[in-house]
Amino acid sequence: MTTATAAGADATASAPVSPAAHSAGPATSSRAQRSAPSVAWLGLVPFAAYVVLFLAVPTLLAIGSGFFTKDGSFTWSNLSALADPVVLTTFANSAGLSLLTAVVGAIAGALVCYALLGMNPDGAVRSTVDAAAGVLAQFGGVMLAFAFIATIGIQGVVTLFLKNDLGIDIFANGTWLYELPGLILPYIYFQIPLMVITFMPALAALKPQWAEANLTLGGTPASFWLRIGVPVLAPSFLASLLLLFANAFSSYATAAALASQGSQIVPLQIRAALTSETLLGRENLAGALALGMIVIVGVVMALYSLIQRRAARWQS
Repeated sequence: MTTATAAGADATASAPVSPAAHSAGPATSSRAQRSAPSVAWLGLVPFAAYVVLFLAVPTLLAIGSGFFTKDGSFTWSNLSALADPVVLTTFANSAGLSLLTAVVGAIAGALVCYALLGMNPDGAVRSTVDAAAGVLAQFGGVMLAFAFIATIGIQGVVTLFLKNDLGIDIFANGTWLYELPGLILPYIYFQIPLMVITFMPALAALKPQWAEANLTLGGTPASFWLRIGVPVLAPSFLASLLLLFANAFSSYATAAALASQGSQIVPLQIRAALTSETLLGRENLAGALALGMIVIVGVVMALYSLIQRRAARWQS
């Protein structure tokens, strides 16, 4: 009886399968795989529409307006204005301000990330810092400018305390807060939290096995960071630095609220080209200035993408 049952089972297992039955399963699975992405892509429609309306279209208009006059005729005069010494000085001011605040923000933010590395990822301190970094990185514009005016402005709380109680006048050499040097502190204020957000995942991705292998081979904590940690984290740090540079270079609202007079940086010069009474008929100059900003930010973000792609190799 047992032998007959086994023979029947073997016969059933070895029975040929019809071509129709064999091809039905893979064909159905293939059709499901082809139809699934088409449905999934529908979820990107709102985001794609947002990008087109508020990023792609304004960018194309800004680039296109730099090649036309007010009456719509083609011209190169707007682009030739980019070689003007005043415009070049403005671009240099923007680049210098962005580089300085990016370097300071990157170093300070990396130190904060290093301090958080030894804490419990689910602990209260780590969660509080992560939440604060997410909020403060977006805290800019008029609100941030008002915060600095209220604290270290001419009649700010800290300014009056230092002057009346300690005899220190921080504006003895001029009201630097409302000029180009006054943008350094507000920019660093939101650069450090942004660095914490972007660099912390890379630092947290360091594998404990690497440190254990270093100690097993007779290494020290200093040799681990010198030979393993720093070389591995260098691409991520440089990518974050480039992101901070692009963030500062394209910032406008904070500078517009603080520096109400003058056009020390490119975003403020674009505003002046659009609203100043002394530049009538040169509104399209703003398009040429925007084109210069787009080229610089585009190059920086392209480098960021290349470096981040290399950094993602060991993080995956």
